[in-house]
Formats: sequence, structure tokens, C-alpha cells
Amino acid sequence: MQTLIRAATQDDVDTLFEIRTSVIQNHLSIEQMAELGITPQLLADSMREAPCVWIAEVDGQPVAFAMVDLAEGEVFAMFVLPSHENLGLGRQLMAVAEAALFEHHDRLFLITDGRDEIRANGFYRHLGWSVVERVEGDDVRYQKSRAG
Repeated sequence: MQTLIRAATQDDVDTLFEIRTSVIQNHLSIEQMAELGITPQLLADSMREAPCVWIAEVDGQPVAFAMVDLAEGEVFAMFVLPSHENLGLGRQLMAVAEAALFEHHDRLFLITDGRDEIRANGFYRHLGWSVVERVEGDDVRYQKSRAG
């Protein structure tokens, strides 16, 4: 298995949406994302403004991605195809995303579903993130500070 982490390009926008809509936990359809204002055009515009999305490829096929909001210091998205979970791709993508954010911020955050059955919570805690508050509904805000 050959793995590559690379910056996403405009040509990857459709692939990012395919990965995002393939997940089982925290699933959103294209229509649900559009209702939240997350559209291919918004993603393409964000990518034009700054390098903010990275893709993990396995044997040349995109299978995961992470996206950040550089201005806010937020990990905005991190998704892995169900067929490629537990291969360390999320950990690799988070390392790249965190490094990019720590260039601009001393403290990072992300918001996700805080229910116990959501596997992402254990993943984030394992990577040193801490829940700092409940936000809307079942969502929680995680935070991570620069070491040292």
C-alpha cells in the first residue's frame, strides 16, 4: 500500500464531496451540506484563497481528506472512506492540518458530534485534543494548544 498526502486542487472538489458523503457516522448528503452553505463553489473559493485542504491517496486513489479554516484556527473537516479506516490516514492528515494551523495560531479548535458512540471523539482525544465546551445540540468544541 503506497500512501501520499498532498494538497488538494480545484480538480479535487467533486472527489472531496464524494468522500464526505460516503461516511457512515456524521453523514451528510450533498443537499444537507448545501443547506449548511457548504457547496462546491464555496470549497473551490476557499482553496483559491489559501492552501486549506489535504488529500490522502492510497495507491493513487483519493480516500480521505482534511480541511482547515486558516483564519479561524479550525479543523473544519476530516473524513476517511469507510473502506480505508484504521490505516493511520486520519492521523497523518491531522498532523498536516495541525501544522498548518499552528503556523498562525497558538490554540486550535474543532467542533464535532459529542455523543459517546461517535468514534471521532476517541480519535481526537488520542491526538491530544480536549473538550472545552458543549455547543449546539450534541456538538462539542475540542481545543488543542501548541506544545511547549
